[in-house]
Amino acid sequence: MKNTAVFLPLFLLLSACVNLERLAIPKASLSDSTLKTTGTDPSPDHGPWDSFLKSYLMVDEGGLGRIAYGSVDAENHGKLKDYVETLSQFDARTLSREGQLAYWANLYNASTVSVILDHYPVSSIRKIKNGLFDLGPWNEKRLTVRGVPMSLHDIEHGVVRPLWSDHPEIHYLLNCAAVGCPSLVSFAYTENNVMQALEDNARSFINDPRGLRSENGRLTVSKIYLWYQSDFGADREALLDHLRRYANEETRKTIDNARGPLRYAYDWTLNDAP
Repeated sequence: MKNTAVFLPLFLLLSACVNLERLAIPKASLSDSTLKTTGTDPSPDHGPWDSFLKSYLMVDEGGLGRIAYGSVDAENHGKLKDYVETLSQFDARTLSREGQLAYWANLYNASTVSVILDHYPVSSIRKIKNGLFDLGPWNEKRLTVRGVPMSLHDIEHGVVRPLWSDHPEIHYLLNCAAVGCPSLVSFAYTENNVMQALEDNARSFINDPRGLRSENGRLTVSKIYLWYQSDFGADREALLDHLRRYANEETRKTIDNARGPLRYAYDWTLNDAP
């Protein structure tokens, strides 16, 4: 009886933490309707981010892009911060629709890497927090975009998700510095490559065990399909149809042969290069 009394509060605490993880995902809601303006002006220079990725991103044997955080010196961290600041002052409304998506994805990813570098060494981005129930640095207003304080959550849920709601593949562009996240790629996104990257990144993730795998006949998929369930369709079959769209032959067989409820998994370990 004594053990039960101890176990129950612990179970409730763990359950609360799991629910908090899901509840921490805001609904997609446009934070500034003027962001819907589409122009044709030249894009900002994404060269500094492209150069950073080519210098510090390393692809491991499993195909996961990892950042050599420990090798980034103060000078190059400073250049990364300068790039983020330059983007923050740029008016993305003047860009094409594709240019805007590349802009916000690069701003999100570069800012996330900069957050890690500010606190490195750290084993997970979720270790960067204030208080027991703080799940990470996503709500911190680290950026000032055209004079408006913004957080990583503001970019993802207030801009990218609502403006590109017709493309659930946008989830494969944004990287949260975790092994379980869709991987960073070795180049900056531009208006010319970002739409192809949507599809390439989707295929790469879905055909990787981090995206889905079969365990004893049951399908285990990434928690991004739980957290953003509404983005991928109304039900299980809609999600499976999305997965089949980008699945190779072997992965498609895995999906078609799966039975029972879906399981969900995610690895929050930092995407650090050894």
